[in-house]
Amino acid sequence: MSNAPLRILGIETSCDETSAAIVEGGRTILSNAIASQIDLHAKYGGVFPEMASRMHVEAIYPIVTAAMSEAHVGWGDIDAIAVTRGPGLVGSLLVGLNAAKGIAIGRGLPLVGVNHLEGHVYSLWLVEDAPEVAFPVIVLIVSGGHTELLLMTGHGQYQSLGRTLDDAAGEAFDKVGRLLGLPFPGGPSIEKAAQDGDPTAYAFPRAWLDQTWDFSFSGVKTAVLKEVKKQWPGMKAGVDAVPPGLPVPNLAASFQAAVIDVLAEKTAQAAAQLNATEVFIAGGVSANIPLRTELARRAKVPVRYPPLVLCTDNAAMIATAGHYRYLAGQRDGLEIDVKPNWKLT
Repeated sequence: MSNAPLRILGIETSCDETSAAIVEGGRTILSNAIASQIDLHAKYGGVFPEMASRMHVEAIYPIVTAAMSEAHVGWGDIDAIAVTRGPGLVGSLLVGLNAAKGIAIGRGLPLVGVNHLEGHVYSLWLVEDAPEVAFPVIVLIVSGGHTELLLMTGHGQYQSLGRTLDDAAGEAFDKVGRLLGLPFPGGPSIEKAAQDGDPTAYAFPRAWLDQTWDFSFSGVKTAVLKEVKKQWPGMKAGVDAVPPGLPVPNLAASFQAAVIDVLAEKTAQAAAQLNATEVFIAGGVSANIPLRTELARRAKVPVRYPPLVLCTDNAAMIATAGHYRYLAGQRDGLEIDVKPNWKLT
């Protein structure tokens, strides 16, 4: 048996990024090719599913080819294929899964289906020079479609502590960003606008949901809407341009502070009560610098987060999750299907 480290081809098409990557040994990225559709969907204020799946069809072959070329590997160097099965948009997921099945048949390679959320968790294994993980760890997944707090006690072993009861944090950022006339996606736009604002200008509510680890962001989103309507009496639904006098930086900063306050406090409390060795934060919203800073300030243990390129959807994280699934003996047949609403726990 060869002692060479495993090389996994990862494929990710759960939403609007078409990505393929080669990861060696579960820690080393040899390539991570990403084709983003963000500019195409910006005018809709969110991802348009039918367009997303069509673009995946056009991009999947060139992206896999680019990943193989960038990694300087041939098919004989690949040990298995890891592909996102869900959760995500059904049409987008089908493109990636069918491509992975085709490669598995054509090249005689094992196939490993991966949960997209688990991929985000395993993006933390790709942090350069990070120490080996000592379980248990608290994991906060925050993205456009998901906000979930987990206790991870080993590879593939998760306990759900809490999740959002309504809007995900990233979804709330997108909706408030659009309300304030900021470009899509809302997370980076609100973070940028908030740099010039006062986070104490408005006392937007925090939904603490006492005695639970759950989250809720619909209330703070509605509070921003009410404040905008109060200052802009002529506001009409669907209007993208806001009046010049609207205090966007203060609104953005106060909204962002309310969301971060709850995310950071609940995560830090969970880490303390459950004796976690570290806090992991992953997903698109983990790119938010104030969130990283506040969580690091409140937590009594180290906080680990991925580099910016691995915060959003990418195939390197899928390959890494697939690496550990492969080591655990997982092999999936060609009959597997997508799971658009697949829960991690």
